[in-house]
Amino acid sequence: MNIKLILIDPKPALCTAWRTHFNGLPNVEVIAGYFEELPEFDCMVSAANSFGLMDGGVDLAIIRFFGYALQDNVQKRILYEYLGEQPVGTSMIVETGNATHPYIAHTPTMRVPMEIIHTDNVYKAMWAMLLAVRNHNLINERKILTIACPGLGTATGRVPYPEAARQMAVAYRYYLSPPQRIDWRVAEGRQTDVRFGGDMGFHIPPETEF
Repeated sequence: MNIKLILIDPKPALCTAWRTHFNGLPNVEVIAGYFEELPEFDCMVSAANSFGLMDGGVDLAIIRFFGYALQDNVQKRILYEYLGEQPVGTSMIVETGNATHPYIAHTPTMRVPMEIIHTDNVYKAMWAMLLAVRNHNLINERKILTIACPGLGTATGRVPYPEAARQMAVAYRYYLSPPQRIDWRVAEGRQTDVRFGGDMGFHIPPETEF
């Protein structure tokens, strides 16, 4: 099922990075602005922490937009499904109660607010969100067709805009073109693209060094 991805953030430099790294990928729109201004989206991505504490940044804007009861619902799901801590690399679809914008994808990029430079957390979060939307659409009558997504890891996480955009685009590209079989060639190719993760071949790409 085709989905539309709206990458939205008020920072022009991040939008420029998105346009560069998502160039040529289908069904992507980059908007310099705020998600509250969008007339249409089915699901807003919450670039979250593992504990569903939505009191800062985009998360605070989300609960101000949808209502503070949403945070309670997120935390109840985390307590029940993840025993109180939702790992980075997972994403869960939560109903908002809003008829026009019915879902958020609660997607931790970090355990608690911290820098996540030199990690693959942005890739993990983007990949998990896309899989959560796919799995939702496989079993639910009301589909998620349009996703609004902010910059992942670019605020508190301090991931440089080009690197965050690169990791997000890698995940989206693999989502669009999954492998037909799995072998070490596939695994090594994907690790080479992602670059981070702490394996024996760990190298810090020079463009992300300060």
